[in-house]
Amino acid sequence: MLPNRKGQRGPAGRRIMASIVGVPSGDLSESGIDTDATVYWNLDNLSLIDMAVDRDEGYLTAEGALVTETGERTGRSPNDKFIVDEDSTNQDVHWGDVNISTDSEIFERLKVQVIDYLSQRDSLFVQDLYCGSEESEALPIRVINQNAWHNAFARNMFVRPTAEQLKTHTAQFTVYHAPHFEAEDDALNSQCFVIVNYAAGEVIIGGTRYAGEIKKSIFSVMNLILPKKGILPMHCSANTTGENTAIFFGLSGTGKTTLSADPKRALIGDDEHGWGANGVFNFEGGCYAKLINLSEEDEPEIFATTKQKGTVLENIVVDSNGIPDFDDTSKTQNTRGSYPIEAIENRTMDSKGGHPQNVIFLTCDAFGVLPPISRLTPSQAAYHFISGYTAKVAGTEMGVTEPQATFSACFGEPFMPMHPGVYADLLSEKMAEHGSTAWLINTGWSGGAYGVGSRMKIKYTRAMLNAALDGELDGVEYVTDERFGFEIPKSCPGVPSDVLVPRQTWQNGENYDSTADKLASMFNKNFERYADGVSEEVNAAAPNINNLL
Repeated sequence: MLPNRKGQRGPAGRRIMASIVGVPSGDLSESGIDTDATVYWNLDNLSLIDMAVDRDEGYLTAEGALVTETGERTGRSPNDKFIVDEDSTNQDVHWGDVNISTDSEIFERLKVQVIDYLSQRDSLFVQDLYCGSEESEALPIRVINQNAWHNAFARNMFVRPTAEQLKTHTAQFTVYHAPHFEAEDDALNSQCFVIVNYAAGEVIIGGTRYAGEIKKSIFSVMNLILPKKGILPMHCSANTTGENTAIFFGLSGTGKTTLSADPKRALIGDDEHGWGANGVFNFEGGCYAKLINLSEEDEPEIFATTKQKGTVLENIVVDSNGIPDFDDTSKTQNTRGSYPIEAIENRTMDSKGGHPQNVIFLTCDAFGVLPPISRLTPSQAAYHFISGYTAKVAGTEMGVTEPQATFSACFGEPFMPMHPGVYADLLSEKMAEHGSTAWLINTGWSGGAYGVGSRMKIKYTRAMLNAALDGELDGVEYVTDERFGFEIPKSCPGVPSDVLVPRQTWQNGENYDSTADKLASMFNKNFERYADGVSEEVNAAAPNINNLL
């Protein structure tokens, strides 16, 4: 078989077609790999999915989506992620428990093993792609995979070059992906590793089949490169009407993907964006949606992608008729679907939008303390951006019997190599320059904590969000939260007024106060890590318990 030529007959019986002309005909020596393996260059995702099925890497649903499994690692492995400490970047990185350092010697030792392992495979799969839809900031990358399905994932998730772009494409970063290679090295915490070397322009990944590590490693790269250019990289979704753009920050389970998929607003992207001189631009060429409890009624556009050829489903349980069961979490709660952005009909054609009029922070507060919507001052916006709060509910993990607060700086701390204050300052500057308004929306509990209160109805959340985006909350009366200081609207179209002020929804006000004090203390304790790197104004935006005594 000659995979570098167009029109070869693939092993699954359909023609393997390069998705664009100008497919490289050379070998991988420029990427350091000397191999006799069959190298498949820049195949389209349908060809790759056919090959994945033929290679027993997965199987098709009744509708033709590819189902794969990632083994014991069904999510990211944060303790196994490292950054090489070297002269060109070590002053920029905020080293610690999140950004864990390793040295060049360890990186090179493991890279040699990864390349040797990949060189011994019968087949390799390569994609030359971009990260970033803004042409002036697009990072040219190369992804080298052992598996066809991971190559299909990469092709789904990054920006696919045009025929002309491919002719001049020169990778600035290369991802060497060896998911079945398990290292034995005392410098590692396990047999899994994800190591970014900024100076070399390389990422090595081994010992994990979880595909998200591929895209998040390059996201981390962008998060170090762009702030130096005055561009804010963001772990957020974004949508627009053309004239009115909004960005949505939120940790997993807060509704970031769901709420940005609005039939009245075009999707820019669901996860990674930059805010530059021309506005917001998507880093990605696809979406990587969490599919737990997915329903056609609540999320019709995302649901439709799971029935399309070209979609890759991770760790989804499928019945005997080939129909996915999105409520079955027996493999993991972190079930995922990867699909090209073109699978969403209601999207911007160029994956861009203007400067955001509204910045939305989403939280799922299982304590039932935070209001369903509140307006933030600029200092409060910076404080809550750095805090990145949500809460786990009881029963989602072993040993969790009551709500547990989770804080992730900038709503994406594992991917932010610089001090969170750097990103917060950029956010504040851009919001001030473009007159953006910040809102905190709680998609979690009301009337009590988890187990007592009830989850806020999504129709109410959508009504509050739409009112904020459409300017319908500009003229209403607000009340100031005594503890957190932000402004709560006393009325909102389409929402009962008795759910807007959280203390009024609890049967016992004293129980609310004690729970709210507990959560406020958690905020203050968490923020101690960042206090030295932010302004006095931002520190002053912390919850104030003393004024209630």
